[in-house]
Amino acid sequence: MPSPRFEAARILGDRLRDRRIALGLSQYEVASLSQVDLANYGKVERGVGNPTLTTLLQLAVTLEIEPTSLLDGLAESSLLPERVHAFTASDFVREQQRRGRTGASAN
Repeated sequence: MPSPRFEAARILGDRLRDRRIALGLSQYEVASLSQVDLANYGKVERGVGNPTLTTLLQLAVTLEIEPTSLLDGLAESSLLPERVHAFTASDFVREQQRRGRTGASAN
């Protein structure tokens, strides 16, 4: 069985599974009602899938749960995969300003 790619994915999967079980639904029923591929839903529940925003919203509607409750607290850096760039957008802007550069033009 594959291991979760990162802790946030595992927690999201646990939250989906807990809600599905609380409603007395099977994975097949949730996937079908959500119009999500069963194999993909199973991967998300196991914490090895990476759902799109559309998929996440479809699942939240089907499971009658606010998407915020599925994602609450998952943006902690300790739960995410290791970052190549260990800085935020604000850090980047500050450094650009420190170097005397203005922000890039808006698109």
